[in-house]
Amino acid sequence: MTFILISTTIMVLLTIGTGMFMMYKEVEGNKKSLKKILRVNLFVFLPLLIGAIITLVPQAISAETANPSSFSGLGFIAAALSTGLATIGAGYAVGVVGSSALGAVSEDASILGKTLIFVGLAEGIAIYGLIVSILILGRL
Repeated sequence: MTFILISTTIMVLLTIGTGMFMMYKEVEGNKKSLKKILRVNLFVFLPLLIGAIITLVPQAISAETANPSSFSGLGFIAAALSTGLATIGAGYAVGVVGSSALGAVSEDASILGKTLIFVGLAEGIAIYGLIVSILILGRL
């Protein structure tokens, strides 16, 4: 476990250091080197993530089997999923509606109020997900 933490910390520090070096040297437009750096980070990060999952999941399963009548873990997962998926959906909706509203307002400024209503409706999706999460957590 300490190996995973140390190697992940080193990878993060190397990524930050590479970014600082590239900013210092003002490397821009060199997409091949950026893609190579991202590819190396991805191929280092994914095995570390899989190793962490393999290491931590058996401990979580053994902790859960100690009290088999407890199903609160599924409630926490449901609350997290409802908030996360609603937030992703709201982000996508605000992006689409916001860009369309900006285009419409640039052509006719008198419809600004109507476009703000649509953007607000798109943001409401995240609030609904949060409310569902609160209701789920209240039942646990």
